[in-house]
Amino acid sequence: MTKKTGTIIALTGLAALTMHIINKVEFSLSTVNNALSSPNNKYYEWRFGKIRYTQMGSGSPVLLLHDLTAGSSSHEFSKIADELAKKHEVYTMDLLGYGLSDKPNITYTSYLYVQSIIDFIKNVIGEKTDILATGDSASIAVMCAHNDGEAVDRIVLINPQSLSRLNRIPSKRTKLLKLLIDTPVLGTFVYNMITTKGAFRKQFGEKYFYNPGMISEGILEAWREASHHPDHNAKYSCASYMGRYMNTNILHALKQVDHSIYIIYGTEKMDNQTTVDSYLSYNPSIEAFPISYTRQYPHLERSKAVLDQLAILL
Repeated sequence: MTKKTGTIIALTGLAALTMHIINKVEFSLSTVNNALSSPNNKYYEWRFGKIRYTQMGSGSPVLLLHDLTAGSSSHEFSKIADELAKKHEVYTMDLLGYGLSDKPNITYTSYLYVQSIIDFIKNVIGEKTDILATGDSASIAVMCAHNDGEAVDRIVLINPQSLSRLNRIPSKRTKLLKLLIDTPVLGTFVYNMITTKGAFRKQFGEKYFYNPGMISEGILEAWREASHHPDHNAKYSCASYMGRYMNTNILHALKQVDHSIYIIYGTEKMDNQTTVDSYLSYNPSIEAFPISYTRQYPHLERSKAVLDQLAILL
């Protein structure tokens, strides 16, 4: 072995060790505040892992489904769940691969989530259920109603993903991206760089909230913890999301379902009106309601306005 080759090997090893140490430190710092802890946590033993959920209130059941981006969890509903529970039996769940649920090293797909939600409704809730779903999970709610109409009642979609985005299948580039993030040290390091508190602050400031003054430290800590709990396994759902494995074409389902469907949307989210119009073009019976001065998460940014609308719809 030449001196140059030895130097390269040594530097490569040092770089890998450095990334490994940074990864360990990032996971430790990200979960130290227990931002997701709750005395109401329960677990549903599903065939691919334990699914964390909460149950509160009484009345007609409502299941809240969070977005699918990195850092998502049922904490997304922290400002509306208690109020909804005054008139409904409210269930929140961390989808498999998110929040405090198990995060197995598998490829996460929309079909996986559809099956887990239908099973949850049948085995835990036990009766026909309203679903409130946000962002990318909106397509999953629609598919649940299409696959098992007896399990789902009304559907409320908050800023559903655009139909054109949902139609994009995994490409060579996105498959390579998933493969990269799935790798042990380098992939974990890349994942950690896109899920820092600073990265989430930027996301909320540019895409999620209209008013940056509403971005609290508590929200950022919750997103950061959800993206790192309990360890590097948190990256696998993100890898599948970025690889487009969670996408699904819902055009047929959207045309076929005869459930009551409502859309609540933030007026300041880019291209949102176009997205809403496309949903209405495939199912004219859908009703849409704007929440002004909000973007991706109106239920966090202007929770009272969303609750007032939900009081009419549910």
